Amino acid sequence: MNNDWREGFLFVGNHLLLDFINTRPVMTDEPVEMLPDGRALARWLGAAGLVNKRESARLMRRWAVPEFSAAIEELRQFREQVRQVVLKMEAGDSVTPADLRNVNRLLLAYPYVDQVVQTETRPERHSYFVPEIPVHAFAPLADAFADLLTATPVSRIRKCNSCVLHFCDTSKKGTRVWCSMNLCGNRAKVAAYADRNRVAAEKSTRARARRELSKRR
Repeated sequence: MNNDWREGFLFVGNHLLLDFINTRPVMTDEPVEMLPDGRALARWLGAAGLVNKRESARLMRRWAVPEFSAAIEELRQFREQVRQVVLKMEAGDSVTPADLRNVNRLLLAYPYVDQVVQTETRPERHSYFVPEIPVHAFAPLADAFADLLTATPVSRIRKCNSCVLHFCDTSKKGTRVWCSMNLCGNRAKVAAYADRNRVAAEKSTRARARRELSKRR
């Protein structure tokens, strides 16, 4: 595992919603569901920094029951709906009125409110998130969806050139094309290096053949 992984989840998106979409990557040519149940969702909330480790552990115990299966499926369906919106944005298409109605419905149903808390130096404003049931995860996710639609440059939202993962390019030059240098970036560089060596070897073989032919003449 490298820094792209936390608690068994990939975090290469540089945006909460994109990291949520990336909980269904493709590995060894097959989609892998990283949110199969409530325990996994609680663990992801902790890995994403939305709750602390102690709260994540508490939720893992509480949500490890079949009665939350429908709620987990609802969140997975939301993930796939958002994936289609992101794919449209990456293709340069506009989001639809239905997409906006969906995010507004969630924002009203699951508000992500702020509270003022005292820190060591001064009061600070923090988002309040104390989930008790799985659908409460819609609060930060809907807020992140709204942020992606309104405050994230569309030109910086991309799908990796080599896999299905999505990311927001926060690099200064804005030329990132891979989900991660540790994942697809290194593989692409190794493949490019192998291609260069193959082309060089083919050129060398042809040159030797020409020289041999010239000697025979």
